[in-house]
Amino acid sequence: MTATNYPRALTEVLRHEGGYSNHLADPGGATMKGVTQRVYDAERKRKGQSPRSVRYITDDELQSIYRQQYWDKIKGDDLPPGVDYVVFDGAVNSGVAQSAKWLQRAVGVRVDGIIGNATLAAVWAVQDHDRLIASICDQRMSFLKALKTWGTFGNGWTTRVNGVRKTGQAWARGSVGPAVVIDPAGAAKANIEDAKALPSSGAADAAIGGGSAIGTVGVALESARASLAPLAGNSQWISGIVAVLVVAGAAIAIGGIIWRASQRRKAAEAAQALGLPAVA
Repeated sequence: MTATNYPRALTEVLRHEGGYSNHLADPGGATMKGVTQRVYDAERKRKGQSPRSVRYITDDELQSIYRQQYWDKIKGDDLPPGVDYVVFDGAVNSGVAQSAKWLQRAVGVRVDGIIGNATLAAVWAVQDHDRLIASICDQRMSFLKALKTWGTFGNGWTTRVNGVRKTGQAWARGSVGPAVVIDPAGAAKANIEDAKALPSSGAADAAIGGGSAIGTVGVALESARASLAPLAGNSQWISGIVAVLVVAGAAIAIGGIIWRASQRRKAAEAAQALGLPAVA
């Protein structure tokens, strides 16, 4: 349907990817025009060729990799204008399956990371492609923020995704699109393997005993209070200690419950952004 969009979509992707890079914090490692050394090695091995530095990738090899391993796998020729580019750019940056999942969630079909007939039918049933593109890009940004490398490449990724959103929406409306703003950091690979660990409520659970209102720390305080209580009538000083222990126990229980709820909410949000199973 939109086969002619591949050349201009690739042109836009390559603007963001730039030339050769080998940033120590980039999980993609050595990369040339968006093609990692690992992907290049696999392509040459498939063709029965010896490995060599990705610095020396040829235009023909570049075209073959982008067309076969990204554009064809996301069914770029079968996606609407603008949507094709947005999904393509996401696939290059974070992998085909991940970009496909953002699209599938946006159109409400089974999320398996493989774009097939059901996904395509759902995409074409959407009337507002601007809104569809916005949903894909919003999911992508949530995913990127959940990665350990966000602190290093976050600004670059934000610039890239904002540009992809604007260009994709322009193409969806039949416009040329705005001038591309380039930030070299936006070329860093963003893979789910680099996700941050989900926030844990373990410390709060330990403090308040999981579902218990008292918990480990509370039990210790209650034990101390109970030991001192019989002596409280004979000493104002001990009475004061008992009162403090009672207040401390209540504060820990309440604070722990609030903290645990906050950690679980953050874990649920991170899991949703990464497409992981819901946190119990």
